[in-house]
Amino acid sequence: MITPGGDGAAATWDRVCRGEPTAAPDPALRGQPVDFSCRLPEGTDLNRGALPRSAWRMSPVAKAAVSASHDAVLDAGHEPKSWDGERVGIVLGCGIGDVGLWHDQASRLSERGPAAVSPLTLPMALANMPVGEVALALGIRGPSLATNTACASGASALAVARGLLLSDACDIVLAGGTEMAIDPLPVAAFHRMGALSTRSHDVSGASCPFSPERDGFVASEGAAVLVLERADDAASRGARCRAILAGCGATTDAHHPTAPHPEGRGAEQALRRAISDAELGPGDIDHVNAHATSTPAGDAAEAAVISRVLPHGPTVTAPKGVLGHTFGAAGAIEAALTVLSIESGLVPPIANLKDPTAGLDLDCVTGAARPQQIRAAVSHSFGFGGHNVVLVLTSATAG
Repeated sequence: MITPGGDGAAATWDRVCRGEPTAAPDPALRGQPVDFSCRLPEGTDLNRGALPRSAWRMSPVAKAAVSASHDAVLDAGHEPKSWDGERVGIVLGCGIGDVGLWHDQASRLSERGPAAVSPLTLPMALANMPVGEVALALGIRGPSLATNTACASGASALAVARGLLLSDACDIVLAGGTEMAIDPLPVAAFHRMGALSTRSHDVSGASCPFSPERDGFVASEGAAVLVLERADDAASRGARCRAILAGCGATTDAHHPTAPHPEGRGAEQALRRAISDAELGPGDIDHVNAHATSTPAGDAAEAAVISRVLPHGPTVTAPKGVLGHTFGAAGAIEAALTVLSIESGLVPPIANLKDPTAGLDLDCVTGAARPQQIRAAVSHSFGFGGHNVVLVLTSATAG
């Protein structure tokens, strides 16, 4: 993971477990109605893992994907120089892409004419290019796909990757999401829609999932990549298995271009399908990593779904209180955090949530991280367009 919480999975996990928000005033947004965001920490290395002399041609969104993939492959104990690249796949979600590049090149075209437009515009800006750059850096020659289901893109990538393994299309799949889209244009557009928090008087508290005070999300950036293999293959090479991606469920609301179904019917079906796909029952779910963007309607609908489908009261966390909303990368980041909760037996708190009982019948973890043995957990991801994706992750050591 590369997130505002830190450069690397360990740093991000530590920040999320401490429940310390990352939202801060953003000089690049000065003068905008919303002038704060969640940025990657200063000094974040976005060039590691890139081929020599290739970083110059890559957009930040591709660099983040390559860096996260490099870390993930090392963590999994693979050596790309010796693997069979034709049996390795790559699936990455990206919801918005490099808007800053389009913005800059459009200005060049308008002010200086066609000759000022960079020939690298399309190779840097197309939404599939993070996939292509990771494949180049790691010698991946199997299936490669870019998913775009808005804010569910990273979760969709993991679901597709699981399908590639189950169909024997490949033996290893890198899957995740990447997004570096904090730019005045999308921020202004989100603000005009009423989707962003406007709490300039309380920037660190602006992202407050499930709180009665929530008024919108905080724009963020980052990337996360996970390495997926069949369990038998991982065991045969003596690899550490962090968790099992046991089930996936996906639906579409067909309700509204941006607003969630008020009762969360599509999200509910995705949750039920994912649990069934994992051959579990609702009562088997111990923990929920909620999508919870801190919008009034979205959080309310999701809370209602959790209460209906999982009335036994599993613990609930919502990382966007710390990290903000990373759009197309969010589903992958939150899946990775769910894996770490299962592996460590620790549920991070929801930042900025002071009254977890206000109108919501959920066991929200607040204040400090809570120890918990987790056998099965769900990670929710929902996106504009009515996309709903739910992943079921289970313990690799559970009987």
